[in-house]
Amino acid sequence: MRNIVVEELVHTPIEEQKIEIVERKGIGHPDSLADGIAEAMSRALCKEYMKKVGAVLHHNTDETQIVAGKAKPSFGGGELIQPIYILLVGRATKYFDGIDIPADRIALKAAKEYVREAMRYLNPETDVIFDVRLGEGSTDLKDVFERQKGKVPLANDTSFGIGYAPLSETENLVYNVERRIYEEFRKKEKAMGEDVKVMALREGDVIKLTVAAAMVVRHLSNIQEYLAVKEELSSFIKDIANEYTERKVEIFVNTADDVDRGVVYLTVTGTSAESGDDGSVGRGNRCNGLITPGRPMSMEATSGKNPINHVGKIYNILANLIAKDCYEAVEGIKEVHVRILSQIGKPIDQPKVCSIQVIPERGYSVESMESRIKTVADEWLAEITKVTEMVINGEISTF
Repeated sequence: MRNIVVEELVHTPIEEQKIEIVERKGIGHPDSLADGIAEAMSRALCKEYMKKVGAVLHHNTDETQIVAGKAKPSFGGGELIQPIYILLVGRATKYFDGIDIPADRIALKAAKEYVREAMRYLNPETDVIFDVRLGEGSTDLKDVFERQKGKVPLANDTSFGIGYAPLSETENLVYNVERRIYEEFRKKEKAMGEDVKVMALREGDVIKLTVAAAMVVRHLSNIQEYLAVKEELSSFIKDIANEYTERKVEIFVNTADDVDRGVVYLTVTGTSAESGDDGSVGRGNRCNGLITPGRPMSMEATSGKNPINHVGKIYNILANLIAKDCYEAVEGIKEVHVRILSQIGKPIDQPKVCSIQVIPERGYSVESMESRIKTVADEWLAEITKVTEMVINGEISTF
């Protein structure tokens, strides 16, 4: 029997609180770039390990660091004076059972490919210095043999993961505003960079969105064109906001601009990493893509950790999956929080505890829904290796 504990949570639901703060750092933000590169390296290593030895070997690439470069943007052009420095650091198995694995080369290729795909104007060959410093990791033959026989991996650490459901209106709004700027607005407006940060403050029924959006100077001839794109972006956000909330939404874009002095948010490459902003894995979005100080959160970095037995990754993803499924499958849940704690050396499908806290809708009791909630959690834990497959296949975002 798994130790799954369900209890009522006496707490004001987030939607009923007077103040809510939500943040998302977009794809081109230095912290998100670090997350994306780290996860890309991990997935590439996983696929190579599977190809070479039939199993994912020990690795962690979650210490990737970005050191800002130096740029000189000017309308119609500008240039990168000093390239961005990216340190690819962590551990990887480079030799196993008589087989050499070129982990450094694989990681470097994955990092460059990620930057090339995620960023339009950041050239990984000329604008970035990549420094590969993956230490030597090791994988136990017995561990691989046991996994090949279908046995569940053992936790590599005593750690915990946290998830919750459902997303609030404000959370949904923040997440989708950044996603749609990247997927839609950026594709029709060449001057839109990838470094977009969305911060929301909800006060009662008024949501105030502060958006920092990097603009790319090569597509702007003067400050009037910059202001036109800025206004167009505000209109775009206003139009899509209605799809996620009926609350009043106030939009503020690039509030640090000083038009009279000619100081506006311009970049050469579309990211603030080109000048002044460093980045680190785990310093940005949690694995649900948001930073939510009004919600339970884990400080664990999810991106780049190995998806086999690193509970700092697996349990954070799993906690969110369990919370989402509980909310959708069990009637009467207003809000649900999931906390999963591992114990080092124990099977990851047998956590020390899976704690599920529920705020019920009026007229419902947690006792009446307890067995169904436990069933959802138990089924996910029994199939925990599916999380590994989903991560390797890129079906789950980690930031």
